[in-house]
Amino acid sequence: MKMNVILVLVIIGLLAGLFSGMFGVGGGVIMVPLMIFALGYSQHQAQGMSLAVLAVPVTFLAAYTYHKSGENPINFRYALVIAACFVVGSYLGTKVAISINEVLLKKIFSVLLIAVAIKMFFSK
Repeated sequence: MKMNVILVLVIIGLLAGLFSGMFGVGGGVIMVPLMIFALGYSQHQAQGMSLAVLAVPVTFLAAYTYHKSGENPINFRYALVIAACFVVGSYLGTKVAISINEVLLKKIFSVLLIAVAIKMFFSK
């Protein structure tokens, strides 16, 4: 593996972790666009890589830190229900994504990011 690729991977990981810890985002919002633009991955490759990274419980320490802060402890039972459903949903979503043309998938992904950004920007 080339040193510049390793450096890009380290930067993507650090940024995804930083934004995940700060805002609860990282995979789709940070890693996917960076892998497309910095590594030249296709939309499908970037989405698959993002899922591969998240397959390991990489955010447990961040979630535990929020839980221990005391203000609003995390309800881990609720989190487990969401996680179980996430597994099913991600499987179904992957089946749909790999059947869609990459250009269309990029457009859908972009519209989703824009819609979320607009909604959050104008919310109270």
